[in-house]
Amino acid sequence: MVAKLFWQDPYRTSLDTRIAAVEGDVVRLEETIFYAFSGGQESDAGTIGGRKVLEARKHEGDILYTLEPGHDLRAGDAVTVEIDGARRRKLMRLHLAAEIILELAYQNLPGIQKIGAHIAEDKARIDFEWPENISQLFPMMQEKAGALIAADHPIVSAYSDEANQRRYWEIAGFAKVPCGGTHLKRTGEIGALALKRVNIGKGKERIEIR
Repeated sequence: MVAKLFWQDPYRTSLDTRIAAVEGDVVRLEETIFYAFSGGQESDAGTIGGRKVLEARKHEGDILYTLEPGHDLRAGDAVTVEIDGARRRKLMRLHLAAEIILELAYQNLPGIQKIGAHIAEDKARIDFEWPENISQLFPMMQEKAGALIAADHPIVSAYSDEANQRRYWEIAGFAKVPCGGTHLKRTGEIGALALKRVNIGKGKERIEIR
């Protein structure tokens, strides 16, 4: 199982490591800072040994990286892993912003169900099963999320079950949430939020976050 160093230091953008295994265009690493798509959060962008990563995907506790054909890497090779730090930072900001908005929905709309989510570097979205116009909550969400951001609370991100690779994030006094994504250290890093409501079908509501 690869050592996932993006949980120890989500701000790190370069790592010297070794190739653990190769199967065609797919490689595995001994340790990694390169996050793979999970929980709606998009994968990082970057390179392994100077070769562009075309896809990063989770597989049985490991991460498989697809490189361009003809990469010529072999198991045991020393490589440098580099990720796009600006993209990672945008993903982390929007990820935490979306998690806060989701928690505010749960706390204020009993019975609401999340049915989808996606975190990209330009915006995040959360889809809900809900029969009413969810934008009625936007003034409250903006106020409470804004207060959390302005207070610049520390964010704890740690294992709840290390053997099974289960993690959580927590803002004291607000929420403790199971999540295996990458997280900021403080709420103040999120910055200003803008919310938009999108109707995606009968009984379904979408909140877009920028």
